[in-house]
Amino acid sequence: MGRFEIGSDTIRAFIAIELPEEITAFIHKIQEGLRSYGFKARWVRPKNIHLTLKFLGDINNEDIKKAGDAIISAAKENASMSLGAKGIGFFPGVKRSRVIWTGITGQTRELADLQKTLDVNFETIGFPKEKRPFKGHLTIARIKRKIDARRLIDAMKEFGKFESKTFIADKVVLFKSELKPSGAVYTKLMSAALCAK
Repeated sequence: MGRFEIGSDTIRAFIAIELPEEITAFIHKIQEGLRSYGFKARWVRPKNIHLTLKFLGDINNEDIKKAGDAIISAAKENASMSLGAKGIGFFPGVKRSRVIWTGITGQTRELADLQKTLDVNFETIGFPKEKRPFKGHLTIARIKRKIDARRLIDAMKEFGKFESKTFIADKVVLFKSELKPSGAVYTKLMSAALCAK
């Protein structure tokens, strides 16, 4: 079952899967390698790297309770899964990149099913469905200045085939997001365990 820590104000919130430390440490090595290319980017701190399933925006206390119930319901319908990090990419594309990300490998169909269940559950409590198709990824940097496409392609050639060990994603977490001068701070509000296989 979920555990709640509810404050009194409206908060920014999102739903995600946490990554084990060995995976974030592996991704940090990739970040360090990419840094050597001199990209002007804001690198996501390893402890803040997570697999986002749904962004909720600003929600109030009543929404937090509803969100927790919707997450618990979705978790009961979906099993834990084996996932890993693989390769790098750029949103929206190489020519006008704004985000550097790493992809997800493993049981991606099960991951998409989980996200779809969450989307359906949240639509019933007043949250709109995602407009874009779900593409599981991990944001590792946000680009500040335009980067020459050839340098991005070179980076993709060097790091595009890396693959982490797999890990078991066995719970879904509701996070509070606070944007501070030092960077984003994420706080767990509740979590729900996925079904055992």
